[in-house]
Amino acid sequence: MPVLDNACLVRAVEPPRDWPGLIPELQVGDLQESVRFYRDAGFTVAYERPEEAFVMLVRDGVALMLESADGPGRRLGEASLERPFGRGINLQIRVADADELHRAITAAGCTPLTGLEDRWFRVGAREVGNREFVVSDPDGYLLRFFEDLGTR
Repeated sequence: MPVLDNACLVRAVEPPRDWPGLIPELQVGDLQESVRFYRDAGFTVAYERPEEAFVMLVRDGVALMLESADGPGRRLGEASLERPFGRGINLQIRVADADELHRAITAAGCTPLTGLEDRWFRVGAREVGNREFVVSDPDGYLLRFFEDLGTR
């Protein structure tokens, strides 16, 4: 039985040849709900393992793994999880167009935790800029989507 119902079913894409050096694996309460959320945020299902209640997602060089918190593939730790699962973690994800993604996420019915804003951060003698907003996924993982504004 596939993890994704017909409303979520998408064509799998070829995984990138050079995987990122860090790929977060997020435990989720409702895999189908989470896949819908991440698809609304522009991610595509690269592949799934229904027998493990597992999905690999990709978007513009970013990869995320989702696994059902009570699924058969869960092997890491025996402690029970309580929502929000994502306490204490904030994933920063670069996107090509933060304005477009902000509109898409809002249109999908999700309310970002912070408004779309330009932020500048001191790095040595320069500042680096991000156009960014923060949204919480269905399990409380914080996602800071940002567009690089360069340096000044």
